[in-house]
Amino acid sequence: MITVYVYILDTLADWEIGYATAELNSKRFFKKDAPNISVKTAGISKEPVKTMGGFAIIPDCSIGDIAVNEKSVLLLPGANTWNDMKHGAIIEKAGELLLAGATVCAICGATAVLANAGLLDHRPHTSNGMGYLEMCSPHYKGQHFYVDTPSVADHNLITAGSTGALLWARQIIERLEVFQPDTLDAWYNYFSSGKEQHFFALMQTLPISK
Repeated sequence: MITVYVYILDTLADWEIGYATAELNSKRFFKKDAPNISVKTAGISKEPVKTMGGFAIIPDCSIGDIAVNEKSVLLLPGANTWNDMKHGAIIEKAGELLLAGATVCAICGATAVLANAGLLDHRPHTSNGMGYLEMCSPHYKGQHFYVDTPSVADHNLITAGSTGALLWARQIIERLEVFQPDTLDAWYNYFSSGKEQHFFALMQTLPISK
């Protein structure tokens, strides 16, 4: 069982995690022998938070419930409230997860807090721009590892800027090996282009229902 923990905090940027969470939770395009995936929301407490889109979410578990092992995945979305010191606990947990070989995926504002904690200093990564990290993360020293692309996968660390949600989702799905390669290619081509031939190609890659 692989558990995907989605950290939720006030002003969470709903759209940034949508591609990844929808596919991992629905399993609609999973290959036949895909690993078992469980998606859970995790918060500082069990108190509800409100997303940037105005939706209230009650966490399934708290930070202390996140299992630190190779079968854990942590998604850190963007939000306008990352500067609050109370989120230090999840960044500490992210460091523990990376050391344990778990997968940590951060997008937009979440990359800035990882950078400030030194977790991006020695690994390829991206964000909303190097200048953004320098401005928002006083302790950032990873300039030589910055890659100017929408999303970067470096083994068990996957980072993205605010415009990289689709590629970020692709890299997360690829890391978890839940799609067939041709399914993943067709899925990404369709959602990145909107061309119907990629939709039909996607449908043709799926196992026949009996």
